[in-house]
Amino acid sequence: MSRDTGNRSATGDIVIAGDTADNGADIRFEDAERRIVCLGDWRVTGLDAVARRAERWRPSSAHTWVIDLGGVEALDTAGALLLRRLCHRAGEDARLANASEHHEALMRLVEVEPLQRVRPMTGNPLERLGRLTVAHLSAGLDALGFIGELMADLVPRLAAPHGLRWRQVAAEAQRAGVNALPITGLLAFLMGVVMAYQGGSVLRTYGANIFIVDLTGITMLREMAPLLVAIIVAGRSGSANAAQIGTMRITEEMDALRTIGITPFEMLVIPKLLALVICLPLLTVWADGLGVFGGMTVAAGGYGVSFSAFLDRLPAAVPAGMFWAGIVKAPVFALLVGVVGCFQGFRVGGSAEAVGRAATVSVVQAIFLVIVADALFSLAFQQLGI
Repeated sequence: MSRDTGNRSATGDIVIAGDTADNGADIRFEDAERRIVCLGDWRVTGLDAVARRAERWRPSSAHTWVIDLGGVEALDTAGALLLRRLCHRAGEDARLANASEHHEALMRLVEVEPLQRVRPMTGNPLERLGRLTVAHLSAGLDALGFIGELMADLVPRLAAPHGLRWRQVAAEAQRAGVNALPITGLLAFLMGVVMAYQGGSVLRTYGANIFIVDLTGITMLREMAPLLVAIIVAGRSGSANAAQIGTMRITEEMDALRTIGITPFEMLVIPKLLALVICLPLLTVWADGLGVFGGMTVAAGGYGVSFSAFLDRLPAAVPAGMFWAGIVKAPVFALLVGVVGCFQGFRVGGSAEAVGRAATVSVVQAIFLVIVADALFSLAFQQLGI
């Protein structure tokens, strides 16, 4: 938008928004001459009517419009902002005429980036796909860099474990493991109940009620218990880790840690990862037991398979390899949940809204990666004959 000063003069008083105006603002739209004439006192107390008229106005032609400020007696920042919006509505080539030096100064003051029109994203699907691909590749590279920094900090500390912050590890294990026992136990028990009910109704048709033991044991120990525990921990601890680290970034607590010689990985990331790696296998065993107990309860109450018959068949129906296959998954799931949560926390910046967004993204990504890892484990176990 260009500006053109004419021969007419204006007082151009600069006042603070909120002062009382004696004469209200006025505006005239001269479509024939493609000119907008601004008159009166353009201060905050007299702009309501003008703002409504300017909002309803639509330019009648695509030619260059002139906004004449020669009749403006006083102008404050509110009036300048309204003039900026009027200029945008008139078109990019609109120009100011008869603006005093003071008016020009105020217009430059409000000419900031957020007031400019935002270019809408192109409707080209190929370009949108390209932008999305570049964004995901950039996030992937950031994740690789984060993992590299983590390993560079973690490996030397594992070589000298006495230097690890074990008290911090214990506190994280309390939050991520012990406090998760009720919810994981309840959901695992209910999952065992549901599987026994759903499978038992079909098996009873063929007189094969005893195979409820096989169904419940194999499904819980090999697949459902580790997956269920990982998803619950991702929702509880993964989001909490992202929110905690993100908040510390916004409040510059991480900079304070670096100032006193403590790396954020040492204080925040490594204890969380170690706690998850220790706790998830134990939570999986806990979920295994309660899931099988839920199936056992249903089998005894609804399908005539007593507790003793269930326990007698369980070792033969579920080999030890099935149990260890589920336990092996747990540390891998723990690393995925911990790394994703901490990584999203380190990416937070700008405002408190970014903290909530990071917590949400960490849960979604962690659950997605856990399910992908579980599918890869299934393929690997099938190839190994487990």
